[in-house]
Amino acid sequence: MTSLQALQLHQQLCDELHELALAENRFLQQHQRSPDPSLIERKRALSTRLDETLAALRSTAGTDADRLALRQALDKARSRVLQILQLDKENEQLLLRFSLSSVRPSASQAPTVPPTMLQKIYERHR
Repeated sequence: MTSLQALQLHQQLCDELHELALAENRFLQQHQRSPDPSLIERKRALSTRLDETLAALRSTAGTDADRLALRQALDKARSRVLQILQLDKENEQLLLRFSLSSVRPSASQAPTVPPTMLQKIYERHR
């Protein structure tokens, strides 16, 4: 396999990862909870394939004569990776926000203190 072919396979996988990150983002915004196990399993499977494409890229480094096509494919792959990272960061922030909002009690669940109790506390500390 040439470097260009390995890079094209890597680019295709990056496109799949980008689509998955978009799907995860839509799910988080729509359902406001952690993704389903099927989505997480897809992410793991693509992560394993990513390791394979990276290994293929390392093993074919510098064997092509067509440097221009290789450079263009590399720039395209880098751009997609940056998009994936940005989406992943947004997804992590959404997950954090939703996990914190589910833990925090709402105003209706907060214990109410009778006004006389507050008055007594205030008078003690004057």
